[in-house]
This record gives sequence, structure tokens and C-alpha cells, in this order.
Amino acid sequence: MTEKEKMLSGQNYDSRSPELIDQYHRARKIFQEYNRLESTEILRRDTLLGELFQYLGKGVWIETPFFCDYGEHISIGENTFINANCFLLDNNRITIGKNGLIGPYVQIYTALHPLRASERIVENKEKGTSYLTSTLPVVVGDNVWIGGNSVLMPGVTIGDNTTIGAGSVVTKSIPENVLAFGNPCKVIREL
Repeated sequence: MTEKEKMLSGQNYDSRSPELIDQYHRARKIFQEYNRLESTEILRRDTLLGELFQYLGKGVWIETPFFCDYGEHISIGENTFINANCFLLDNNRITIGKNGLIGPYVQIYTALHPLRASERIVENKEKGTSYLTSTLPVVVGDNVWIGGNSVLMPGVTIGDNTTIGAGSVVTKSIPENVLAFGNPCKVIREL
């Protein structure tokens, strides 16, 4: 099993494998060009995002700067808007539904590390130091609004039609049709 296959299946993997490093560099080349474009260069912007992501729905708008790890594990539904300075750490799949609003500085993480340093740090005299990593996918439903500066942790699902208040840290899945916020994020009321 390759390190990428391990990564996508949630097993511990070496994030510095040559295959993953190549994909990392590819993504940076694409999103760095994207981040330098004028906002009026819509066709080129859409082309680059189409090359970067697994799926890009019609009418998606992503403000710059934008950052991700690999890009190819990200799917974004139609008419979703992602504001400036978002980081999607797509070591596993990140699926964002249609008609979403994602505020500035939102971070979506899929990577996990063992808590104990002795289990996390791998010393190898030939390859150097590496860090064990595992992953869990993140799913954001349709018609979801995620307020600015929120963080979605690995493995969470946000249900359709839900609003996550600004500054929230989402550590557990949130159902559909609710307002939720806080650190840790919790349901406040139904919508």
C-alpha cells in the first residue's frame, strides 16, 4: 500500500513520501498562481481551481489568498463562496456542499497526529525525522454558513442548512438545521 493510499484510508502514513511531496508542490504551484491573479481574470481562476480540485461546481468563488495541502481531495458544490485566507488541509477528502458561505480565515483540518511525542516522531538515520500522521474526512453539507475564524477538526460533518458562529472550534459533528457556536462548538438552537 502506498503512503497516499494509507493517508486516504485513515492509516498512519509518512507525509514526506516522494509521491505526496510531488502532489504538495503541484498544489502550491497552482494556488500560488491563483493567488496572484486579478479578480477580473475569472476564466483563468476557474481553470486553475478545476485543475486543483477533485470537483468544482459551477459558480464557486474563492477569494484570495487561498491555501490547501494537495487540492485533489477537495470537492466544492455549486455557488459556494469561500472568503479570504482560508486553509483546507486536505490530507483526506474535504467535501463542501452547494450554496455554502465560508467566512475569512476558516480552517478545515483532516490530519491527526499521535498525542505522545514518542509515538508521533519517527527517527530514521537514512531518511531523517518524520512524523506519523493519520486522517479523517470532513463533510460540510448544502446551504451551510461557517463564520469567520472557525476551525473544523478531522472527522466532523456539518449538516445541511446549519450555521456555525464565528470563532467556533468544531470538534464533533453538528446536525442539520441548527445554529451552533463556541469552543468547543455546540448546538444553540434549531433553525
